[in-house]
Amino acid sequence: MLKSNKQTIIRDLSWLSFNARVLQEAKDSSNHIHDRLRFLGIFSNNLDEFFRVRVAALNKMVLLGKAAKMHMEANPDKILKKIQQTVIAQQADFDSTYSEIITELERKNIFIKNEKQLSKKQKDFVSKFFEEKVRTQVIPLMIETIPQMPLLRDKSIYLACVLGNNKESMLQRYAMIEIPTKVLPRFVILPSEEGQKNIILLEDIIRLNLPSLFAPFGFNRFLGYIIKVTRDAELEIDNDVNTNLISELEKGLKNRKRGRATRFVYDRQIDPMMLNYLTRRLGLTKKDNLIAGGRIHNFKDFIDFPASIFNDITPRPQPFVHPLLMQPCRIMDIIEKRDVMLHLPYHSFDSIIDLLREAAIDPFVQSIRITCYRLAKNSKIVNALINAVRNGKEVTVVLELRARFDEEANMRWKAQLEEEGVKVVLGIHDMKVHAKICVIRKREFNRTKQYGFVSTGNLNENTARYYGDHCLLTTNKEILADINRIFDYLENPIKKIENLKNCKTLPVSPLNMRRNMLLQINKEIRLAKKKKPASVIIKLNSLVDTTLIEKIHEAAKAGVDVKMVIRGICSAVTDQKAFKEHIYAISILDEYLEHARVMVFGNGKESKVFISSADWMIRNLDHRIEAACPVSDKEIKEELIEILRIQLAENVKGRILDNEQRNEYVQRAEHEPEVRSQEAIYNYLRHKTYQK
Repeated sequence: MLKSNKQTIIRDLSWLSFNARVLQEAKDSSNHIHDRLRFLGIFSNNLDEFFRVRVAALNKMVLLGKAAKMHMEANPDKILKKIQQTVIAQQADFDSTYSEIITELERKNIFIKNEKQLSKKQKDFVSKFFEEKVRTQVIPLMIETIPQMPLLRDKSIYLACVLGNNKESMLQRYAMIEIPTKVLPRFVILPSEEGQKNIILLEDIIRLNLPSLFAPFGFNRFLGYIIKVTRDAELEIDNDVNTNLISELEKGLKNRKRGRATRFVYDRQIDPMMLNYLTRRLGLTKKDNLIAGGRIHNFKDFIDFPASIFNDITPRPQPFVHPLLMQPCRIMDIIEKRDVMLHLPYHSFDSIIDLLREAAIDPFVQSIRITCYRLAKNSKIVNALINAVRNGKEVTVVLELRARFDEEANMRWKAQLEEEGVKVVLGIHDMKVHAKICVIRKREFNRTKQYGFVSTGNLNENTARYYGDHCLLTTNKEILADINRIFDYLENPIKKIENLKNCKTLPVSPLNMRRNMLLQINKEIRLAKKKKPASVIIKLNSLVDTTLIEKIHEAAKAGVDVKMVIRGICSAVTDQKAFKEHIYAISILDEYLEHARVMVFGNGKESKVFISSADWMIRNLDHRIEAACPVSDKEIKEELIEILRIQLAENVKGRILDNEQRNEYVQRAEHEPEVRSQEAIYNYLRHKTYQK
């Protein structure tokens, strides 16, 4: 196995292992077939982003040569070769899984039909659909007559067309059509016989109607093959501090669209001459991840496969309002008396929106300061903040314009917020603001009161329905003092750096997050060396930072009980003879995306519990503004520890994270009860009672 010199697992290979776990969910016949299709879409979307970001970065490291050794990836060329081998094997697994699912759909009398499999009635429907909805959305490009090859957009798919005439063998041309999936649905439900349900893909609707587009130009033979290009997604931001961030972002987004191709995927049945022509015109070589696939590409659209054709989908349990925050109530009054922890998506995100709405109309509220990383398309958060301004409140939004793949959306939010009178702060140059924090200031009867929250996840009501996160609502003076210090710094980073350094309660990146976590682990190491109980529980999306990994290994060697729940990348070696006990590490993939970061150091009453916005990666600890938050409320601490206990007992959707990355499921011992942690957590929280 390819490893670095520090005996850590290469992050990119660990990431591919994570995506293999996603594919396992698509293969799992115990999942509903609609969910299996959704997991195929997630796998495809993940892989696209991997090529846009990580493969692009490794390609740059290869170009840097010896200078790349400053990175963890000391052998980027070898890693790229291993990636290609792994991706090819996973693609074969993907194809066979899709074939199995299609067979299962057909057993249920659900058919995905192509343009050659339609009845007369269906052809008439498709022709009418094309004329009414599609024709005006497609503009064929005759690529042989264009001096410069048109830019093939990342995230789009194209129908590469071979046009000919059976009577004139010399009359053959190539054309390109972008499939308009941004404005039209990829899946169209066809009229069907009783007992059947038929679907056709948008590209096959266009294939059927190629004669309508091209016959007037003397062609009578039409072939179409789906292709797509994945491009380098990294934004190259100038390091000059005087650079205008917005103009640089706009330039970067244009560059992304023109970015170097990191992968070219094509229908393996494509005409060989056309394939040679395309690769030549696109400037691609065999080193550029040329991948032969099936007839369908951009499987990410299967995330939105129409659920309406199924009549046996069990509705997902609905989020419920935290018992302490049931409306009608004044949330600020409740959190004055005690902290409240929301566990999303089990608890409803509406309580956060209710808090901001309450602040917007409360006549005593003076100001709201909040960070926004990714917002929902029609954000209720933004709506509440705008209404606060209209009600005379001073509202400050720290908006991260560099939230990857949401840059354009956030630039639009910036314009809208500023137009309404919101003060928009763009954060720190060359450092993303990833902390999820808010503070509300209220002046009532000559007393100043403050309310706020610290969260592990984005303020996005859409993703909050399926992202597992924690959000602490609090009036704790020490926590809110540090939140204010972070905002003071963000609003004036040059003059107020001392404010960030003076944070006493919240570990903050890039100043002291890593150091604080190391101190906590060191305390447990000292206890273990004294033969006292010592424990570390870590829940993260990704574990990559070598300093913290080495400290975890040191703790395991000292006899600290180390348990980890890592959803994605886990670069830590977990099985080594030097450890007194092997590190127990699992990954959980189920209906909800495990997104929370939680750390528990120690046992019993003296344990220290933190929630955090930061994964243990160099980028989060050294190059972002992040905040962790200690949990002091006894009941909430017990609640978080119980949730982690349930997750560590997972034996249905849990996979062991071992050195070989085999993704073997956690085995249930004889007579051991079945634990599907997401269901168990829902039931635990649903039946939990609280004293106000």
